Amino acid sequence: MPLQLEQLILDSGRQYTPFQAARTAGVSMELASRFWRAMGFADIGQSRALTEADVIALRRLAGLVEAGLLSETMAVQVARSTGQTTARLAEWQIDTFLEHLTSASEPGLTRAEVAYPLVELLLPELEQFLVYVWRRQLAAVTGRVVQAAEDVDMQSGRLAVGFADLVGFTRLSRRLEDDELGELVENFEITCADLVAGRGGRLVKTLGDEILYVADEAATAADIGLALVETLSKDDSMPALRVGMAFGAVTTRMGDVFGTTVNLASRLTSIAPKDAVLVDGELAAALERESVVAPAGTGGSMGLVPGAADALSASLAVGLDPAERPAEVDDSALPYRFQLQPMWRRPVRGLGLVEPWLLSRRNEPAEGGRG
Repeated sequence: MPLQLEQLILDSGRQYTPFQAARTAGVSMELASRFWRAMGFADIGQSRALTEADVIALRRLAGLVEAGLLSETMAVQVARSTGQTTARLAEWQIDTFLEHLTSASEPGLTRAEVAYPLVELLLPELEQFLVYVWRRQLAAVTGRVVQAAEDVDMQSGRLAVGFADLVGFTRLSRRLEDDELGELVENFEITCADLVAGRGGRLVKTLGDEILYVADEAATAADIGLALVETLSKDDSMPALRVGMAFGAVTTRMGDVFGTTVNLASRLTSIAPKDAVLVDGELAAALERESVVAPAGTGGSMGLVPGAADALSASLAVGLDPAERPAEVDDSALPYRFQLQPMWRRPVRGLGLVEPWLLSRRNEPAEGGRG
């Protein structure tokens, strides 16, 4: 029955050894092996385990190389990135669908026999949905690449990078049952993914008790970081959250991000207070450039200094008829969305002396929530 399930999913039966598949596809055995391993599959010797679909896939990748559309190295990277992404997706789908749907097998039937009709029904629908989501994601990424040609920060690979980390997760994991821990992690990941995507960021990866996200604009990253704290702090089942963010040059590769900016965001997360957001000086400066915090020197680190509202009122009133000039400007009506509080400089391993800033929304106290 397992072989019948495999044939149903692959839509083809086993008929080729790796050598036969490579020869049929017209590629070298060495290149075929590189593609196979890059997709995340173990060596199978010369077992007759490959299908017509494997031959077609080999032929297509090799064709892209022969046509000069991809180098051989790039083709292997395509195989690797696709394999890594879909492996996790497949694990999740099996856990979600088959694990629950086949947990109570009918008397006299094996799990494989119960799974077969379920896979038969789900497979075409999941396949179409996967293609739809991939096309949507491809369109979104292509749009960002095209826009980058006109955006200085994006051209230079500068992004806002954020980490969010559950406090005391290791200790908590020792007290919870496996099912409870799994539910907590799933709720955390779902909540974070929805908030990051809904507010204009991109979720790079989840690491159980931690997420990594990026945004093109500092204000977007700041809004996401604060929203994560605000939302999760209302859930009594969730531990406290720490968020660290940095802005700067980032190297992107196979959907992941690397570099000093990423490392700094991670370090800031580790020293952030509970239910609070720490940012580096570059991100603080980017927020100022985006006009979402008051400029330095105007009291912007903790809101406007006394009298600044009157000065702004006077500048706004220039050129107006005296009868139309406002007597004062409400401080809460000013266009700044966030405020920053400078923290003590401290050495950060591998990154030297760092001056973090505590981020909060306007007219809200700039300090952590839960103790």
